[in-house]
Parts: sequence; structure tokens; C-alpha cells
Amino acid sequence: KMKKLIISIALVGLLFPSCSDVLDEDPKSIAEETFYNTLKEVTTAINSIYLPLHDTEGSFAGVYLALLEAHTDYSYSRGTYGSASQYTGLDNTAITRVGLVWTEKYEAIRNANICIKRIPEAREITDIQKTEFIAEARFLRALAYMHLVQNFAGVPIRDVENMAEKDVPRSSVEDVWKFILDDLAYAETNLPDKARMQGAPYKLAAKAMLVDANMHVKDYKKARSLANEIMTSGKFSLIEVSVADDFNSKLYGPMVTSSNEEIFYLKFTNVSNKGFVLPMFYHHPGAGYIGKNRGWYPIYSDFETNLVLKNWDKQDLRFEYNWYSWEAGLSENTAFNRKYQDKDAISNYSIRNDYPMYRYADILLYFAEADARENGITTEAIEALNKVHRRGYGKPSTIPSDIDFKASDFSDVTDFIAAIVKERCYETIFEGKRWNDLKRLGLAKQAVKEAKGIDVTDKALLWPIPELETNYNDAIDAVADQNPGY
Repeated sequence: KMKKLIISIALVGLLFPSCSDVLDEDPKSIAEETFYNTLKEVTTAINSIYLPLHDTEGSFAGVYLALLEAHTDYSYSRGTYGSASQYTGLDNTAITRVGLVWTEKYEAIRNANICIKRIPEAREITDIQKTEFIAEARFLRALAYMHLVQNFAGVPIRDVENMAEKDVPRSSVEDVWKFILDDLAYAETNLPDKARMQGAPYKLAAKAMLVDANMHVKDYKKARSLANEIMTSGKFSLIEVSVADDFNSKLYGPMVTSSNEEIFYLKFTNVSNKGFVLPMFYHHPGAGYIGKNRGWYPIYSDFETNLVLKNWDKQDLRFEYNWYSWEAGLSENTAFNRKYQDKDAISNYSIRNDYPMYRYADILLYFAEADARENGITTEAIEALNKVHRRGYGKPSTIPSDIDFKASDFSDVTDFIAAIVKERCYETIFEGKRWNDLKRLGLAKQAVKEAKGIDVTDKALLWPIPELETNYNDAIDAVADQNPGY
């Protein structure tokens, strides 16, 4: 079966439009059994893994992150996204959308598996190149599985050995995480120190994802160690700001191609259907933040009724930068998010901002939490938290300030971690991280109740295994193996 598999690859401006080494191939179909020989062929195969991760409608680019944001304690959703923030389970439209997310993650996994299988047979690249390309494929496979397990729980593990099999049962959550950790350990060991192209993974990017994964499996000692390696590498620092708009011009804006804070980002371009779609979900078309009359706003917030926004210190520059008012017929206090702006975007599908999957602020806050869980409220943990906190207020991140947290501010480690969780909310708002953070911490129900007064059902904590999978895969029973409530 696999020898007849055809991979359809569209490579116009695929990954790195701002980089001089832009991939610029005509769309083509390449037979799997004939195409892994030259460096160009292997590179094209590796790039096929990115296609579903950058897809306009699903995966990270649009629907996936939008659904995660609609679930958060600071967001409300309306229209066809309305069920996500009702917390009683997804409606049929949303279930169709998570089916798209599932399909595209597994498309990336399939393309990665083919690369892992066939690259060792390549005749015209070196053994070092083979190892590095396989490490890149395993990094991206781990990325896809990480987001599947966080939202669907145990999923079928399709790897090189069984990728041609139709019927593969759901694995346990523990086994999926073990598979992810194995892939990332290989990637960390074998990826190059420097990415082959802007937007491709490298050794420290693998460490960053390993920090994230180890936080999820509660191996805080390992997470702390890896985060410390990144922090002491000398490769990264927080971008300093003094006014709210500096976040746009220096960190999140469409003209920012890279920064000292960037660890691993998904890269987007203004080529039609190659842009970052997520911003359209929070912008009102009249505001002009993503082109003229662009935006859709199925996701919004409220300055008065939502307690995350209401209680946010207005001296924090991140509040000023992130939120704006616009009359949309919803309420007089409606809030929209402007983290990502591209005023010259030609369409909702051509937004040039990059998606900050892992940046240095993430690592600092993960370190603070992991260190506190292992060692209590240490000077190192407080300083990591304070660096992010200071920058949020426009103060130099490495210099003590009058807004610093002190050990005496906290009654115990639980109180300290609550401060970290709050800071991470403010820092990563609209980055698709908050909902999975709350679930990891067991705080989803509490946070939504406190902020919005809504009771979260158990059903709302996971997405359903899609019907397209249960209809195709006889190893998964549509009733017995489905997530609770669906």
C-alpha cells in the first residue's frame, strides 16, 4: 500500500517567506517510492509535514487555536462557535471542525512517518543530514501528537511500523505522552544547533517542547532542568518595551521576522491562503487592525462582566496593548483583542503575523512553576516570574523594580503558583495556550466559574473522537471508545 502512496505538496512560499532561502517549487505530486534520494527531494518531503500545520482553515492556523481561545475564561463566542464557551459540549458544527483538526494532525503524522521510513534509504545525502532530517520529522510528529492528546485524550499511535494499517486502537494518555517524549528526546539529541531555515526546529526548540511535555506529565525536575539549560544558553532574552505599542512593533507585528525572544514559531506570509488566520476571529472588521473591513469576531470579551479583564491591573501595558472597544451590537462593554495586527492584510487568509508557539517568556514561567514545585519559593523562581512581570509593565526585565513580587507576598507554594498562572494568562493571552494550561493544572472549572459564572461540564473538557475516524477505524468503537458525553 505504502509504495503506491502519493504525497501532494504545494510549496509556494510554504514556510519562510521572509527568509532568503524561500522554497519556491511548483505544486507537484511525488511518488513515495521514487523520491527520497537527493537533498532537494528529501527537503521537499520534510516540508510536506508542515503543510497541514499551516493549513488556512484547520490545525494551528485557524480553527484549532480559535476553538481553544473560545474555551478560555477570558473569552465568549457567538454564532457557529457559540457552543465552545457554553461548556456543555460541542455542537455538530464544532464537532465537524474538530474533525478537521484531527485529520490535519494525522496528515502531518503520516507525512512525518513516511520521511522517517524512507530518508535512511536516500543515496545522495550524508548520514549526518539523514539524522538531522529524521530528527526534524520526529519533532513535528511529536508536536502533532502533543496537541491531539491534550484535546482528545488517548489517540491511535500511528508510527512507521503500523502506518499502513487501517485499524489502530486508542492508546492510553500515558502511552501517547511516552511516545511524544521519545520523539522529542531523539530530536533534542540529533537536531542541529541552528535551524536549517527560519521556522524549522533546532536543538533548543526541542528542549522547549520537552519542557512543555514534561510539565504535562508532571516531571517537574526534568522540566526545570531543561528550562534552566535554555535560560543559561545565552541565546534568548525578553524583548524590552516602554509603551504598549512596542509589543506590536517589536514582538508580535507583521513586520517582525525574528527576535531574541523567539524559540519556535510557525511562520506565515501574505501569499493567498498562506497567512495566519487566527487574528480574524477576534477583530471587528470596522477597526482596521487587519486590513480594510477584515475580521469576523466570533470570539470576543467584555470589560465589565468578565472578571479576568475587569480585575486586570490597567497599569499593565499588556492590558492596553491587547484590548480595544468597538461597537458591535453585543454590549456597550464589548472587548476585542488586538495582539496580532496587520493593517495591510489583503484578506483574512493573508495575515503576516507569525504564531509564537514557544518564546522565552514561556520558558521563564515554566521554570518558575517547575522550580517552585520541586524546591519551594526560591529566589530563582521569583526572579523568573519577575522578569516577565516587569516587562509587562514596561520596566527593564532584568533590573529589580518597585512592582516586583517578594517571597513574603505568598502564603505558600500554591499561592505562588497561582501568581505564575495569572501572569501566564496575561502574557500568553490569545496564543492558544490558556485552556490547555487550565486543564493541565486542574483549574479549568474553577477559572471559568470565577471569571464568567458558568459551570463547566466534564464533557466540555475533551473533544469527541471524530466520526470520520470511528467509521474508518474498526479498532475504535463509536460508542464504547468515545470520550465521555458524546
